[in-house]
Amino acid sequence: MGRIGIIGGSGLYNIEGIRIKEKVKPKTPFGQPSGELVLGELEGKEVVFLPRHGIGHRISPSQINYRANIFAMKKMGVGRIISVTACGSLREEMAPMDFVVVDQFVDRTNHAREMSFFSEGVVAHIEFSHPVCAGLAKGLYEAARKLNLKAHPKGTYINMEGPAFSTLAESKLYRSWGMDIIGMTNFAEAKLAREAEICYATLAAVTDYDCWHPQHESVTVEMVIQNLLKNVDNAKKILSAAIKDLPEERSCSCAQALKYAIITDRKLIPAKVKKDLDIIIGKYVK
Repeated sequence: MGRIGIIGGSGLYNIEGIRIKEKVKPKTPFGQPSGELVLGELEGKEVVFLPRHGIGHRISPSQINYRANIFAMKKMGVGRIISVTACGSLREEMAPMDFVVVDQFVDRTNHAREMSFFSEGVVAHIEFSHPVCAGLAKGLYEAARKLNLKAHPKGTYINMEGPAFSTLAESKLYRSWGMDIIGMTNFAEAKLAREAEICYATLAAVTDYDCWHPQHESVTVEMVIQNLLKNVDNAKKILSAAIKDLPEERSCSCAQALKYAIITDRKLIPAKVKKDLDIIIGKYVK
């Protein structure tokens, strides 16, 4: 099944209960990941943990090296990634302290981040209509329910640029579009994970009502962090429960996402590109 990757967001910089085996910082063709990857054991399964903003939250959402992070996970033998992230709610029923298991994304970063491994020398068009792994997402939702934590089984995550929070006009616009929650990081991870044939799911912890709610007109970092820290322990409980119940084998199509996606004539792919991306495209490009 491969190792299970955990990407921690704001407030989640370590996970108690992991029996740490080693800390590594793999080299990637795309530069350095956000920090050391912690290889350990949780609930009897091998996990690889990485805080996306670095220890101490040093890296802005706009400056995260998403390609290096996901490539490093792939290099570490990760087959599934669970992303834990803070988010704002655009829906009354998705209240602060709730969890949302995301099923859809909309990107509003205007391509300000590098979010494809196929930007030079080789072209691949992945199928991305359903951007998260349904089986992995279901496992997160069921784990939350078993723990009697309030979770929503689906929701559309709009990925804004940041690092500033939304204007009131933007928040109202996103609501009119039918968006459910808002964040700054997960779209790039989901796309890159699919390109790397890694299952991906997002466990979003609602920290605030963005700025649209008449009783919550301003979002402050203090408010976000206070709510997030309250929910971090619950997020860790969900992670442990979900990981414990994960089946050994993957039965989804995520592991074959590139099977028909690579369009470039194999003879024209540069040798360096083949070498750099070997752990991703090697089984399809000889």
